[in-house]
Amino acid sequence: MKPEYDFSGKQGVRGKYYQRLRDGYTVRIHQQDGTTIVQNVVRPEGTVALDADVREFFPDAESVNNALRGLIQLLPTKKRPASNR
Repeated sequence: MKPEYDFSGKQGVRGKYYQRLRDGYTVRIHQQDGTTIVQNVVRPEGTVALDADVREFFPDAESVNNALRGLIQLLPTKKRPASNR
C-alpha cells in the first residue's frame, strides 16, 4: 500500500452504524445505462436481534426458542396467552 494509506494510528468505532443498520437502510444501484435501482432493506417482521453477550449462549433460533419456552412454563398460568399451535 502507498504510505498515504497508513491507518496504523487510527482506531475504528465499535457500533458506529449499528442503530442505522438495525432500523433498516437503502441501497442504490447505479446502472451503466443511467438508471438507478433502489432497494430498501429492513428486518422482517418479528425479527429479534440478540446482543453479542447473549448471542454467545445461543447458537441458533431453536436454542433461543427452547430457553424462552422453558421460562414461559415458569409464568403463572393465568397470564399465559393462548398458543398459536
